Order: sequence, then C-alpha cells, then structure tokens
Amino acid sequence: MVYHKFGVMFMFAKIIDILKKYNSLFTYALFGVCTTIINILAFYLFYNFLEIENVPSNIIAWVLAVLFAFITNKLFVFKSKSMVFKTLIKESISFFTCRFLTGVLDILIMYFAVDVFFQNSTMWKIVSNIIVIVLNYIVSKLFVFNKK
Repeated sequence: MVYHKFGVMFMFAKIIDILKKYNSLFTYALFGVCTTIINILAFYLFYNFLEIENVPSNIIAWVLAVLFAFITNKLFVFKSKSMVFKTLIKESISFFTCRFLTGVLDILIMYFAVDVFFQNSTMWKIVSNIIVIVLNYIVSKLFVFNKK
C-alpha cells in the first residue's frame, strides 16, 4: 500500500508509529490515572463509609493503589513477564521502596512549600505530583523493571 504524504493512511501510520514508540509512556499515563482513581475511591470508602480515621484510611488507600500500580506497571507498562519468585521479590521490593521514597519526597515538598514558605498548596501539590510521577516512571524504567 502506498502512503501519500498528506493522505489519511499516512497520518494513521504516523499515529501508529508514535503510539508504538511511546507505548510505555501512554500506558503509564493510563494506569496512573486508574491508580489515582483507586487511591481516591479507596480512601473515600474507608474514611466515609467504614469510618476509619484519616491517616489509616490514607495508608490503606495508598497500599491498594501501589499494589495496583505494581501489577499494571509490571505487566502492561514495562512488560516484565517474569514470574520467577526471585524476580518478583526483587521487583516488588524495588518498586515499593521507590514509591515509598517518592511518597516521602511528596510530603517534604508539601511541608516546605506550604508550611515553611507559605506557598499556594494546590499549585505545589500539582508541582509535587509532576515531580513524583516523572521520578516514578524513570526509576521504574531504569531500576525496577529493567530488562537486564
């Protein structure tokens, strides 16, 4: 099939090429949104319906969200299909450690920006989330689910 430079098939082929090239970024974004929804819904359920206090509800929601993120990142984003016990343990310890550390970074950014320097909390939460999301992707790609 011949693709005309400005034809629909050419544009469609270019879109497919871009999707293939940046597949892990697109799937990371998709599952990141799903992870966020799970985190918020779980927190809402535990806090509002089960009447568990704020901090325990937030911790439970975070654990559920990170479990979901680990499974989806492993299988769909970075396509690490190994189910060898040693590999699973290594990946899960690395993943949870990195997510814990970026969670601490998020708390530190928010503490200093809002409580120490009295900056806008919403703006800094957005900035902090962007930093954390980018770091989580880089660390997962380079260290957690690397194909070595």
